[in-house]
Amino acid sequence: MSSAVAPNTKNIVQTHGKKRTAVAVAYTTNGKGLIKVNGVPLEFIQPKNLKLKVYEPVLIVGKDVFSQVDIRVRVRGGGSVAQIYAIRQAIAKSIVAYHQKFVDEESKNEIKKKILDYDRSLLVADPRRCEPKKFGGRGARARFQKSYR
Repeated sequence: MSSAVAPNTKNIVQTHGKKRTAVAVAYTTNGKGLIKVNGVPLEFIQPKNLKLKVYEPVLIVGKDVFSQVDIRVRVRGGGSVAQIYAIRQAIAKSIVAYHQKFVDEESKNEIKKKILDYDRSLLVADPRRCEPKKFGGRGARARFQKSYR
C-alpha cells in the first residue's frame, strides 16, 4: 500500500465540538483551504467581536496546514457565543483527526501539542451544563425565604 494519496479520492473526517447546548459538526476533506460555517465563509461570522475566537485554531497551527483541506461546519443550538466556541472546537479537532487518519502520526502530535499549549478547551469539551430547577425555590439552588410567624 502506497503512502501517496490519489488526487481523485476524497478523504473525509467528521468531528464535533460542543459548548452547552450548541453542537458543531465539522466535515474535513482534502481541498484548497476553504472553511465554511453553515455555508458562509469564516470571514462573515457574526458577532464580529468573537470572529477572532473562530480563527484561533487557524492562527495557532498555521495557514499552511489548513491550505490542503476544506472544512465545512454545521452548527445548531445554543446561543451565539456557545456556537462560536463549538465551531472553534470542531475545527481544531477536525484538523487533528485529519492528520491522524490521512497524513502521519508525527504531524498530528505536533499540531495537538501546539493546540493544547494554547488552550485545552480547543480539543476537550467543557462538561458543565445548566442545572435544572427544583421545587421550593426560584432556581436550582436558591430557596424561598423561610418565615417563622
